[in-house]
Amino acid sequence: MSVDLRVYVITTALPRLGRDHLAIAEAAVRGGASVLQFRDKTMNDAEFTAAATSVLHIARQGGVPLIVNDRVEIAVAIGAAGVHVGRGDASALDIRRYLPAGMMIGASATSYDEAMATVNDGADYLGVGPIFPTGSKTDATPPIGLDELARICRAVKLPVVAIGGIHQKNLRQVIEAGAQGAAVIAAVAEAPDMIAATAELRGIWDALSAPHAVPDKKIGAR
Repeated sequence: MSVDLRVYVITTALPRLGRDHLAIAEAAVRGGASVLQFRDKTMNDAEFTAAATSVLHIARQGGVPLIVNDRVEIAVAIGAAGVHVGRGDASALDIRRYLPAGMMIGASATSYDEAMATVNDGADYLGVGPIFPTGSKTDATPPIGLDELARICRAVKLPVVAIGGIHQKNLRQVIEAGAQGAAVIAAVAEAPDMIAATAELRGIWDALSAPHAVPDKKIGAR
């Protein structure tokens, strides 16, 4: 199993725009997203499971892996392709023991020191950021900037997925800094045309880089 991390779309719910996780997931898949992540901090477990299962169905129809944020037990129960854990969660090494073989783990890092401390914990990729100021996460740490992103990308052997304030106009800089993926929320979810917005992100990647995938040997590595 090899996963292209380049166009990594995180779903959300935006009632003011009449958009939910399913609508955003469907548009992202149609536009060429290479990964979906289901993330919701407000749903209880039953609501989360139902919504994540529906998004998983959309992802599978489009041939796109779904990664579930934080809720490891639910990710395993619904058969998601992977789980992403934050700095306050158990280490990827500890979580790996509870996962089926081949299930992917992403881990967050907000600085060079965190990235270096996390890189040997058993994750398959690092989510690094925020790179730029972002309004999508109210508890986000200060942005680290492109120079720090580039420093991390040079230092670690794992694929790096940049996150935080990334959109069509600054994606080129993120790619040039060495990131192998860019996670976005608002750049797709708040776009007038979500399909076109995703396709534009995909087009930038296709024009500037060869596909970046998590190597086969990394998936489920122990």
